[in-house]
Amino acid sequence: MNTDIIVSYFPRYVDAFWLTVRIGAIGVGLAFVIGLVVAFLIHFKIPVLAQLAAVYVEFFRNTPLLVQLFFIYFGLPKLGFMVPAETCGALGLGLLGGSYMAEGFRSGLGAVSKSQSEGALALGMTRGQMFFHVIFPEAFALSVPAIVANVIFLLKETSVFSAISLMDLMFTAKDLIGLYYNTTEAFALLIFFYIIMLLPVSIVGGIVEKKVRYKMFGAQ
Repeated sequence: MNTDIIVSYFPRYVDAFWLTVRIGAIGVGLAFVIGLVVAFLIHFKIPVLAQLAAVYVEFFRNTPLLVQLFFIYFGLPKLGFMVPAETCGALGLGLLGGSYMAEGFRSGLGAVSKSQSEGALALGMTRGQMFFHVIFPEAFALSVPAIVANVIFLLKETSVFSAISLMDLMFTAKDLIGLYYNTTEAFALLIFFYIIMLLPVSIVGGIVEKKVRYKMFGAQ
């Protein structure tokens, strides 16, 4: 492995890293919001909307992100909707992630004991107060492991952004390999930057999970 080559490639990977992180963060944030709304619709069986939400979950969970990106980036312009590559990446990640987040939130909502809501209503809480002060905090605590796993999964899925000509980490690695054939150095830097991106998420997620569970359920 040639360290001089690694040093010369490093600035390009730094730029690609920040692009990947930026789009990934926007996509994850969008996925969180979509997942929460969809889980709410399905769990509380809102007429019509619950069925549409269920179709959305099944569709996006059972189609690859690459296919979804191709449809948004290459298909929508045929219908008159031009979508920039960065917007396409964030939107595709958000829509895919929303379907997985929804299942995580829904499992958390389903795991909350009915006695919790009955007790809240018995204390005189409105249904809105019951949801935001009793059900949602406990459901969120139960959903944290799934949320963290989904965030890591979505950040790893950013590796397909290169298919729509985004200069992300994978695109940079393939570009440099195609130009100079320094495969070992290019892939070593690719692995390094993915670890830099994903390891903190894993560590912070584990800490948050422990703190939330301790706060909600005590030391059990």
